[in-house]
Amino acid sequence: MRQFAHFVVNGLVAAGVYFALLSLFIEVCHFSSAALAGALAYFLGTGVAFIGNRFFVFRARHQPVAGQVLRFVVLYAAMGLLHSAVLLAWTDLLRLDYRIGFVIATALQIGISFISNRRLVFRPQHTVEKNTS
Repeated sequence: MRQFAHFVVNGLVAAGVYFALLSLFIEVCHFSSAALAGALAYFLGTGVAFIGNRFFVFRARHQPVAGQVLRFVVLYAAMGLLHSAVLLAWTDLLRLDYRIGFVIATALQIGISFISNRRLVFRPQHTVEKNTS
């Protein structure tokens, strides 16, 4: 339960970075597409998520980083497509508020992200060793 609480805190920080950048790109930089702005902001926000997950949530800093980064990138690329698809449908097509679309997309990925990070990306070292034997 503690790990999940840390995951939520880390997720809120990363989502805050993502949302701040999304708002900046739409409100200040005037991106014409919420999906494009969301994709760029998502990419930058996931860097924050990776660092927090590696060092704070799953405390997997002693494992090789290359494998973690590869698995993380694949997982978050898939979730980024989900986020962008929600923003595309919600904001670009339906012309609804991008902030609500952001909340919907974020809610969709929370459970998927925790389980996938725990079991695939930052799995405990003994699981990694067992799977490579």
